[in-house]
Parts: sequence; C-alpha cells; structure tokens
Amino acid sequence: MQFELNASMMCANYGHLEKEVQELDEGGIDSFHIDIMDGRYVPNFAMSLNDMRYIASATKKPLDVHLMIEHPNNRIGLFLSCLRPGDTIYIHPEAEYHPSTTLQSIINAGMIPGIAINPGTSVETVMEMLRIVRKVLVMSVNPGNAGQMFLPYVGKKITKLLSMKEDMDFEIYWDGACSADKILEYAPKGVKGFVLGTTLLFGKGRPYGETLQNIRDLKF
Repeated sequence: MQFELNASMMCANYGHLEKEVQELDEGGIDSFHIDIMDGRYVPNFAMSLNDMRYIASATKKPLDVHLMIEHPNNRIGLFLSCLRPGDTIYIHPEAEYHPSTTLQSIINAGMIPGIAINPGTSVETVMEMLRIVRKVLVMSVNPGNAGQMFLPYVGKKITKLLSMKEDMDFEIYWDGACSADKILEYAPKGVKGFVLGTTLLFGKGRPYGETLQNIRDLKF
C-alpha cells in the first residue's frame, strides 16, 4: 500500500541537524515537515525561517511547511522565497482575514497550497477552501507542542473529509500522535500521508531507515 511518511523536524536533534537530515533522506523519508510557530497563534515557538532555509538546502526531498502564525499573508513572501516549486505550504484559515488571498499567493509561486484544520475547527467552516487547496492537514492534537495525546473525535472529521476528497480534488494528511495503529486504520481508507514525530520516528535509538521500513512493512 502506498502512503507518504513525513518527518516532523521540530522533533529532530538540533545538535546534529545536518546528520539528521542526511539520515532521514537516505532512510527513505518522503518529505520534511517544518513547523513554524510565532508564539501568538499557538502558545509556543518552534522552527525558524533559517531552520527551514537550511533544510531546504540540505535535501532535494520536498518540504511541507506548516505555518502556525497569525496573518501569514503579511510574511508569506519570506517563506516562498526560501522554497522550491512543488513544496507545500499549509496555513490555518482562522489565522487570516482572507485566507484565499494567501492561498492564491502560494499557487502563483508554484507551490502546493494546503490548509491545516485544528481539532476544534469544523469541516463546514472551511468548505469553500477545500476547492482551492490540494492538501488538507488534519490535526489530531491541538497545535503547538509535540508528544500530545490523540483526540478521538478527530476520526469522524477525517471520515467526513474522505467522503469529499474525490469530488473536491484534495489529499488528506495526518498530523499529531501518529502511531502504527492509526496508519493501519486510515491509510487503507484513503489518508495519503502521515507526519511522524516522537510517537513513531524520533528518539527510538535505531536508524531512521530501519524505522521507516518497518512502518512501510506494516501488515494491512
């Protein structure tokens, strides 16, 4: 079964970031997930523009940039200038007065437009944007910190999105508390990719390539 595995780089060892990127790349990761937080939209600071710029220079794999910031349209040019055509930028619709304007800037730059949906955000409130974006990042935990517990009611939201994705032409990605049982349940249903953090990938004391292969070898 084909599904994408994306490394949540806020969980990486920043004392050896070059080594982390290289080992993930060689181990078969599909893309690098970059969490940018401003301390306002979410109560935390995470990766910086320079972190993103370095990772972009160290790999040819795609970047998935998750902007957890207020009014991303005010600074979208800074992020677009560091990325390559085919990279993805997710915004949170609640963080922008006119999110479709920001999404159009992403499209015009040759990037893949996406929205991230918080656990407390209903599908109905983002319905129109589902026809604009190509990717929907479903947060199964509240955004802002790694290592949180899965919120079970998010599963019903994913089921609803799965019923709409063919008609509206978008793919669904899972972010937060991603365990093997979630991949086993939702990959066959049509979830395209999974962001891997401390639950499955980082801090396990074994090569990333081995971990990634074990995930791809799950028995469906």
